[in-house]
This record gives sequence, structure tokens and C-alpha cells, in this order.
Amino acid sequence: MRVAVLSDTHAPRHWKRCPAAVAEALHGVDAILHAGDVCTAATLDELARFAPVYAVLGNNDGPDVASWGAAEVLRLDLGGLPVAMIHDSGPAKGRPARLRRMFPDAGLVVFGHSHIPLDETHDGQRIFNPGSPTDRRRQPHGTMGELAIEDGRLRSARIFPVTRDSTTG
Repeated sequence: MRVAVLSDTHAPRHWKRCPAAVAEALHGVDAILHAGDVCTAATLDELARFAPVYAVLGNNDGPDVASWGAAEVLRLDLGGLPVAMIHDSGPAKGRPARLRRMFPDAGLVVFGHSHIPLDETHDGQRIFNPGSPTDRRRQPHGTMGELAIEDGRLRSARIFPVTRDSTTG
């Protein structure tokens, strides 16, 4: 199972339509996770043309995103892997232990909010923030993530750039 992971797209301010590099990465995925701050339900509809979308509410999401089906917290099974999603995982200090307490049974926790890409494993739990494809803030690139899940295990995870380096224009 191939899963695309996005967060903090901030439409329409930063996401007018799906950027070409993101669309290319979405072709052929089995599912899309969006870790919040979508900002418009239309963005979720656009993503759903590629694959089923699972989304959580971010601090900038309104009633239309909630009505679309985004929840504050989401727990789901992806290919046998227990996954949890939340937008804001709290401060970096203490994050792994806090997420373990919040989601003790999750093998993978996906979150957003900071726009800072992160992929770490703590106490057997993978924590994953794909960054933002469109609002990179202090990061050199806009980024997104991709997961490969097989037989209930996360076989691979990667965060990759979908914009050019900020120093090259």
C-alpha cells in the first residue's frame, strides 16, 4: 500500500490548485493522509480525485472542512498498520512520550502544524510530519511524505521536496 502524506496546504492563500510536483507524487497512491490546515473543503475534494483522503482538522480549518469529514483526531488501519493522526502534537520537548500516551496502540502517528518535516521512531512508534508542500516557512523546500505499508508494517517512509531550493529561486 502506497500512501501520500500532506499537511498545512493552507488553501487558497498558498494552494490555489494542486501543484504539479504534488500531483505527480499522488498518481497511483492508494490513500492520502492530510494532517490539517487544509483550510478549504475544495482542496480535499481535489485530492480525492487521486485516492481516498483521510484528514484531521487543523487550527485554521473551518466548518466546511469539518463537514467534509475531517475530525480532531483520527485513528485508522492502513494495510493492517494502526495509524493515528492529529494536527498539533504540541511542543517538540516531550513530543514522543506525549504521542505514545495519546496513541498507545498506534504504530505510526502523523501530525502537522509546525511545517517542519520530521520522521523519527521512539519506543517502537514512528512519528511523522510531512512538512508543508506550499508554505515552507523557514524550511529550504516545500515537502510532502510517502509511506509504503505491507503486511501491517511500515516498510518505508520518506519526506521529499516538492519545490525548488529557496536559495535557487
